Amino acid sequence: MSRRGLLAGGAVAGIGVVAGAGQGPVAAASSGPSGIGTGTVRFHGPRQAGIAEDPPAHASFVAFTLARGTDRRALGRMLRLLTDDAARLTQGVAALGDTDATLAVLPARLTVTFGFGPGLFRAARLPSPVADLPRFKIDRLQDRWSGGDLLVQICADDPLTVAHAQRMLIKDARPFATVRWVQTGFRRSPGVHAPEHTQRNVMGQLDGTANPRGAEIDPAVWNPDNSSTLVVRRVRAEMETWDKLSVTDKENAVGRRMESGAPLSGSQEHDVPDFAVLDTSGLPLMPDFSHVTRARIEDPALKILRRPYNYDGMPDAAGVPDCGLIFAAYQRDIAAQFVPIQQRLADKDLLNEWITPIGSAVFAIPPGCAEGGWIGEQVLA
Repeated sequence: MSRRGLLAGGAVAGIGVVAGAGQGPVAAASSGPSGIGTGTVRFHGPRQAGIAEDPPAHASFVAFTLARGTDRRALGRMLRLLTDDAARLTQGVAALGDTDATLAVLPARLTVTFGFGPGLFRAARLPSPVADLPRFKIDRLQDRWSGGDLLVQICADDPLTVAHAQRMLIKDARPFATVRWVQTGFRRSPGVHAPEHTQRNVMGQLDGTANPRGAEIDPAVWNPDNSSTLVVRRVRAEMETWDKLSVTDKENAVGRRMESGAPLSGSQEHDVPDFAVLDTSGLPLMPDFSHVTRARIEDPALKILRRPYNYDGMPDAAGVPDCGLIFAAYQRDIAAQFVPIQQRLADKDLLNEWITPIGSAVFAIPPGCAEGGWIGEQVLA
């Protein structure tokens, strides 16, 4: 019997041993001249990967709803199995039972990150460290993009790598949970910009300039036990009306130059915005209603780590775009960090005229694990 059969066999009556649980050695695949395809990110460690690293070009966020009757023991079996899959795939090794093992040999900086929603803690009969966000007046949330008991965030520099990992993880979660939603997103391809270059979103803005960097990341993102929290918001861009604005109007709404990302009070992207400086007419150079002004944080420990991905769906019959941002924000404490920022934005951000939140979900990010361990063992074991 395969390891997978041992782990999953007791989850749902009637589920047999997975066929093809073992396979022979798979020949290593050759990578391109840059070596991007063979790049790996360590899976094991005190913290989960896929958070503080430079984000890969492609991402899939997969949320699950737990099957009725799933208890703490079943959750442990599921997460042992998914952890084993992720540990293998991120290092370019096929998951057990993978009948298309050649698709696993180019990991392309693959990371797999697990998040636990409030429903998972209810199933385990444990107090939840996260709660659903309050309803903001700008929200137009849709169930098909919201909620979730378990999140698997899959990121890599190659979309085929992401797709294959997603298929393996969904297949092995099937005895325990059903897919609630999948959101796929993209950034610039590897090599287009230098590492850690600020992401430009589909609206043309540099997105993430104010992120915590270097030594600022730890106190803003990580709890002492190496856990974190994640907010995933699907934000639709109202491109039909955004495209009608002049560059100046766009810059006043954002509070930054569209080309350079510099604050309206500065000349370089990473200049600290000066909210007191006035223009020749006596008005603030940084408008009070601009996105940058409303989102500003003075205390570095209260910043959030933005890790956004663009999405671009199918236009409707009239050609109206379906695009926007999968806004992933990591922080120690959602209530203390994310909610106050979002409330200020909801109250008076002029950019709200051209963006609409249509999905929202929150997850606790458990610590990482050592080799031989599994994600969630500190919570569920």
